[in-house]
Amino acid sequence: SSGINAEWPLRPGGNVGLVFSKEDPVLVRDKLLENKVAAPARAGAIAPVDVIVEAQNTGMGPEKTNFFQALNISTKIAKGSIEIVSNVHLVHIGDKVGASEATLLQMLGVKPFAYGLLVENIYDNGAVFSPDILDITDEQLIGKFSSGIANIAAVSLEIGYCTQASVPHSIINGFKNIAAVAVETEITFPQVETIKAYLADPSAFAVAAAPAAGGAAVEETKEAAKEESEEEESDDDMGFSLFD
Repeated sequence: SSGINAEWPLRPGGNVGLVFSKEDPVLVRDKLLENKVAAPARAGAIAPVDVIVEAQNTGMGPEKTNFFQALNISTKIAKGSIEIVSNVHLVHIGDKVGASEATLLQMLGVKPFAYGLLVENIYDNGAVFSPDILDITDEQLIGKFSSGIANIAAVSLEIGYCTQASVPHSIINGFKNIAAVAVETEITFPQVETIKAYLADPSAFAVAAAPAAGGAAVEETKEAAKEESEEEESDDDMGFSLFD
């Protein structure tokens, strides 16, 4: 316990609860946040969320019309009861709930607030951290790691300092330089023979690619002709007269 007290950022005080579990911290956090209790809006309370009363038939008699008018709520009488004609933003977040607003919500049976546990800190394997850390995914970690490696490789290439991150890029750049020299000279090796052949006669590659494209076109033409022939045969089969 002395180790925990030395590292814990906040001393327990006020309405604080401690949850001990061997389960995954993510599962424990989610379970704690799921369990909330609906609560009515009491006069004088600070609204933790916006309170919106939806358009509805209240079921109240016309004698309550003055009450709604005092709150600037548009109503009409429908089937002998008061009906709210449009949604009303009754209480804004951070505002104090008035007595009239609290009474209206109570009359409508609305419990707009919810109370539950709020996870402040997590202690796991000797480390104390914010619950926001639990929302970091493996994809985000991999993305940050890849970005860092790319930055290291860029700096290493710029200053000419070899690192594990820059070695693949250095090898590729070196091969490009060697290939450029080989193309301009009589030096040759298997990796540049195709490049040299293309530069020597680009039309040969165009001719080699043409039959493949032509073959595909011929196949499409054959398929179209076959479909057209089948349609004609079908038409011939159906081409009889009712008077024959």
